[in-house]
Amino acid sequence: MTDLSTQAYIISTGTELLLGDVVETNSVFISRRLASMGIRVVGKSVVGDSRSSLEKAFRLGLEMGDIVIATGGLGPTRDDITKEVACEVMGCSLELRPEEVARIREFFKRRNRDMPESNLRQAMFPPEARVLSNPRGTAPGMFLEKDGRTVILLPGPPREMQPMFSEEVEPLLRQKLGEKMGLVKTRVIKVIGPGESKVEEMIKEFLDGLRGVSIALLAEEGEIHVRVTCEGEGLEQVETRVAALETGLVKALGQNVFGYDDDTLASVVSCMLRERGLRVAFAESCTGGLLAKMVTDLPGSSNIFWGGVVSYSNEAKIQILGVSPSTLASFGAVSPETAGEMAHGIRSRSGADIGIGITGIAGPDGGTLEKPVGLVYMGLADANRVLTKELRLTGGRESIRTLTAKSALDWLRRYLTGRG
Repeated sequence: MTDLSTQAYIISTGTELLLGDVVETNSVFISRRLASMGIRVVGKSVVGDSRSSLEKAFRLGLEMGDIVIATGGLGPTRDDITKEVACEVMGCSLELRPEEVARIREFFKRRNRDMPESNLRQAMFPPEARVLSNPRGTAPGMFLEKDGRTVILLPGPPREMQPMFSEEVEPLLRQKLGEKMGLVKTRVIKVIGPGESKVEEMIKEFLDGLRGVSIALLAEEGEIHVRVTCEGEGLEQVETRVAALETGLVKALGQNVFGYDDDTLASVVSCMLRERGLRVAFAESCTGGLLAKMVTDLPGSSNIFWGGVVSYSNEAKIQILGVSPSTLASFGAVSPETAGEMAHGIRSRSGADIGIGITGIAGPDGGTLEKPVGLVYMGLADANRVLTKELRLTGGRESIRTLTAKSALDWLRRYLTGRG
């Protein structure tokens, strides 16, 4: 399709990224945020703390894209050279900013520490650059426009980078691009249940012959994300086309659609519980509290979540949840009977409206021919009934645990909509 979008190139710096000591996640976050603004990422580089590598990456980025965004290398030590190299490539000189010197000194003063003189490097910027504030650290970012190109420098730690992008960079980009942002619109439809090939089959009528439209399927930890990107000559035209496509895709995918864009299963289910005035409690075995973590990662979760119990041993299932010893003796810890009693037990003891019980074999050992690794049973109890469900999952231990927790949230979502 005709490329009307602004194009961006991302550079992640740090030798630790090349060595595998740190997992590179910054470019994923930035790519998603840029896509939501209709900015197309045309390339990425991961480079170490090498002047020549950084210079090559910046020159390539400026050749390929309108915007280059780099993370990392803004610290006070000698190997933090990202800003220095970027300014050399852009043909800009660095000058000490008194207001930034004062800010950094104040940062150390509040922590009752002396500021090393090397930190003054972080207060140097080109005269034409805009400084991006960093209240969470000493490394400010930079927004530099020159000769029709934009270079944006951000700190490496995600806890500093992500807020800086959201609070500083995104508003500047929206202001800079103005009407041009309306030429590209992206919508992500999130699906759980069918696999990638099945989703493709369900929406095959939408995949071919659509000019100015791109539909991509992205698999992510048990979910399939259907990303719709539409380009056009004006905002109204683009939004109308995306809305029409969304309606058709959602109809084809049915109840498997759980959310859009930044939605998560936990956020969707929490919202549904809140709207209905319900509270839930969890009894987890093989997931080890992961389901509770997914829910409590959200602010305000105490309104809908009573709490949870990690009943890993049979003794815990009996003493805390009231699972019958005879049930465990007759059917085993991994059984629909035990999952149902776990759900009923946590609901009755907590007073919550809904109880969820999970038991299974996450591996890598512990499986048998009759009960293999990946066999999971879930129970759901309300005031009137106890339901159970079996899962047969594949993958490593963490994958099975994650898929189990997401499956429990999805089952609760379908239950709350009358489809469970």
